[in-house]
Amino acid sequence: MSKLEKPIGYKSVLSVYDTQKAIGTVKRTFEDNLSNALNLIRVSAPLFVEPQTGLNDDLNGVERAVEFDIMETKTNAQIVHSLAKWKRMALYQYGFPVGEGLYTDMNAVRRDEEMDNLHSIYVDQWDWEKVIDKQTRNISTLKETVSSIVTAICNTQQSIQKLYPEIKGTLSKDVSFITTQELEDMYPALTPKQRENAYLKEHKTAFIMQIGDVLKSGVKHDGRAPDYDDWALNGDIVFWSDVLQCAFEVSSMGIRVDEKSLNEQLTKAGCDNRRTYSFHKMLSEGKLPLTMGGGIGQSRLCMLLLEKAHIGEVQVSIWDEETRSGCKAAQIELL
Repeated sequence: MSKLEKPIGYKSVLSVYDTQKAIGTVKRTFEDNLSNALNLIRVSAPLFVEPQTGLNDDLNGVERAVEFDIMETKTNAQIVHSLAKWKRMALYQYGFPVGEGLYTDMNAVRRDEEMDNLHSIYVDQWDWEKVIDKQTRNISTLKETVSSIVTAICNTQQSIQKLYPEIKGTLSKDVSFITTQELEDMYPALTPKQRENAYLKEHKTAFIMQIGDVLKSGVKHDGRAPDYDDWALNGDIVFWSDVLQCAFEVSSMGIRVDEKSLNEQLTKAGCDNRRTYSFHKMLSEGKLPLTMGGGIGQSRLCMLLLEKAHIGEVQVSIWDEETRSGCKAAQIELL
């Protein structure tokens, strides 16, 4: 069952027509800001991949990919969940040097997604990936990159507000870095989501680090696939949403696994069978470059910067009747 938060007294500051214009401006402006900040070039990306390659993102390992058969090849394909692993292979195949990277428009279908104000079965994001080396594969590089992305987001907001001064919110460029274990120690009685809400209400912009491994309590803060992010060198970029009065994640990112962390995390996750996939074999043999990367939600970012209450106000998707009627009653205009 989907969930719907209805902000009291909510009314979009932009009309549907102006929203459509503003979405295009947000996307063009942020792409330029992101590519300049991280030294990225745009590349084309797949909508689907072959299952046996191991290139599809398995998310938490339980979500079902949309799979279909191809008449001409007599094989199957899966619509991607994300391009987390494909991007690393692309950097290898295209011969990107250290310090340079790529970004792309990623469109995905996640049919098992639990829908609410921030989640839809349709996912659109800027997927980016960059080549690093052993000397820069560290926490300092991760934090510097996070700060650069946050600055690119805040600069985009400033550009949008010059065109639409009725948008009043201000995001903070001051990033607070905190680990999931530190959050648990700080708020032991709260759930992971409640911890993020409590922390972001005070700090406004944060990078929640080290997601995927088990905490001291014996539970995980959140799930992460074991074969792309290094769980010790990853995290989420989160802002405080004044509209929804909650923590608002816009990006999951991190430094990617090397041979050692891949081996450890596959074992921890009980995914040893993946070692037979071509991607994992190449990684284990040290053939793929060291990289860092992430996904930045396009609809999420538009929703945040345009001060929307529901992701359906900035993207076209499918919603249940309860969500549609609830949004109508709350003056939330779904596209």
